[in-house]
Amino acid sequence: MGTKLLNIGFGNMVSASRLVAIISPDSAPIKRMIQDARDKSILIDATYGRKTRAVLVMDSGQIVLSAIQPETVAHRVVQHTEETVEG
Repeated sequence: MGTKLLNIGFGNMVSASRLVAIISPDSAPIKRMIQDARDKSILIDATYGRKTRAVLVMDSGQIVLSAIQPETVAHRVVQHTEETVEG
């Protein structure tokens, strides 16, 4: 089976099977996590200059920033999971 990709906005995709967590970026610890990832060059900014609304943590340790709501990303993950189970 191939890798299932999850749309995180603006045509950007991540591997759904490698996604560990979807987090809101509002708290101070998450902001520190984002800054640490930026300093270590493991941050992927997929916001296209828009406000960060969701922080995606990947199993590789990389942090991906998205401009779509965490609930929207979570809904897409659920849809992906249902498609995988049905197919």
